[in-house]
Amino acid sequence: MTVRVPAHERLSLGNGVALVLVPRRDVPLIAFNAVLRGGGLGDPPQRPGVASLLAGLLEKGAGERNAYAFADVVEGVGGSFGAGAGPEAITVRGQFLARDQQLMLELLADALLRPLLDGEELEELAARHIELIKAAKDSDPAELIGTYGRGFLFGSHPYGRPVFGSEASLAAIDREDVRRYYEGQFGAERLILVLAGDIDADLLARMAADSFSRWPRTPAPPPALARPRALAGRRVLLVDFPGSAQTYFWIGNVGVDRRYPRRAALDLVNTLFGGRFTSLLNTELRIKSGLSYGARSGFARGTVAGEFSLRSFAQTENTGQALDLALRTLARLRQEGLTREMLDSARAYTLGQYPLGLETAADWAGMLGEIELYGLGRGYIDDYPAQLAAVGLAEAQAVIEEAFPRADSVAIVAIGDAARIRGAVGEYGPVSQMTLTDPEFSAPWTSGDENRP
Repeated sequence: MTVRVPAHERLSLGNGVALVLVPRRDVPLIAFNAVLRGGGLGDPPQRPGVASLLAGLLEKGAGERNAYAFADVVEGVGGSFGAGAGPEAITVRGQFLARDQQLMLELLADALLRPLLDGEELEELAARHIELIKAAKDSDPAELIGTYGRGFLFGSHPYGRPVFGSEASLAAIDREDVRRYYEGQFGAERLILVLAGDIDADLLARMAADSFSRWPRTPAPPPALARPRALAGRRVLLVDFPGSAQTYFWIGNVGVDRRYPRRAALDLVNTLFGGRFTSLLNTELRIKSGLSYGARSGFARGTVAGEFSLRSFAQTENTGQALDLALRTLARLRQEGLTREMLDSARAYTLGQYPLGLETAADWAGMLGEIELYGLGRGYIDDYPAQLAAVGLAEAQAVIEEAFPRADSVAIVAIGDAARIRGAVGEYGPVSQMTLTDPEFSAPWTSGDENRP
C-alpha cells in the first residue's frame, strides 16, 4: 500500500494566515477546509456551546447576504458549505466546482470576516440544539454518553465541557456572548486554509491573499491546555433514566495525545481490542455472551491526552454481568497481551482500511488541516504504512501499558433505571448520581477531582 501526502505548497501570509494549496486535477472540483484554532477552548467555562453556536451562525448570513440568500447562492451552484466546532478548533468545510472558485472564496471570506451573527438566527439555532439534546435523551441516550463520560472524567478541564453545549448553557447564551467570542477568538493567525482540487495554485494564492491578507490578528493566543491527570481507582456516575429497559455504559480514563509516538501500534491494538466487529470486546459482549448488540473502544487524541473509552449497552437485568465482562476483557488485554497472529490480522485490516479515507480532494483538505493544526508533519501519513509493518509484540505490549487504563482505574458512566441498577453499579466504586432530565451533563465529583484547577 502506498499512501503519500500529495504535492502541495504551503504559504504564510504576512498577518499569519497559513495557506496550503493542493493541486489535484482528477475532477473539476475544489474542496476547502478552513480551521480556526480555539474552538471549545474559547468558550466561557460556565457557558459551553458558544463556539458551536457561532460555527452554526457562519452559515446563517454574512457580508451582504442574509441566511436565505447565503444558502441560496451555495445551492444555486451545486456547492456545499458547513461549519462546526470541536474542542480545539472551529472548522468550515465545503466543495465547489472549479469554475466557481471566486464565489467560493467570497463566501468563505464573508463568513469568517463579516458574519452577520443575527440575533434571531442565534435564538433559533440555540433552540434547535436544545431540542436535539432532548430528542437524544428521549430516544437514544447512547448518543450522549460520551458527553457525560468526558464531563465526569475530565471535570473542570476544558475537555470536560460539552462543545455542543448543554440545555442550561444554550438557554443562557446571548448575542453578546457570541460577539465577544468572535472578537476575541477570530483572527488571521488562527486560520489554516487548505484548498485542494482542480486549482491553479498561483492564481488561487493571489485570490486568497486578496481575501484574507488584511484580516487583523486576534488580541491573544488560544488558551493553553494543561495535561489532564488520569484517574486513580474507580468512580461511577449513575444517570437515572426511569423505566429504561437497557443500561448504556461508558468506561474510560485519560489516554494519549495526537503526537503519541507509537501511533501505528496504538491503532493495531485498539483494532484488536474494540475497533472492529471481531474485536476482543465485541466478541465477549456480543458474539459469545449475547449480552449486547455491540461494543467498541477508541481514543480521542488532541493537543494533550484525551480519553480512552469503551462503550456498550445491555438489558437492565444484565447490567452487572456486562460491566464485569467489559472490565475483565480490559484486564485480560494487559495480563495476556496479544499474539503475532492477532497483530498480523489487525495489520492487514488496517492497511486495507487506511487508503479509503484519503481518496478525494476533500479527504486531503481535511487531513492536511489536521496535520497543520497539531503540527504533525508529512511523516504522519508517509511513514504510517512502514510503521504498521514494523509493529511487533514488544511495542504492542508497551502501548497496552502506556495508553490503555488498568481495569481498576477507570471512570464508569451508566445511564439506566437507577432504582434497578444502583446496587450493581455501586460495586465498582463511589457513586455520583444525576437524572437524565438534568439540564447539565455533569454531576459533582465525589472527593478528589483530579482535574480541578
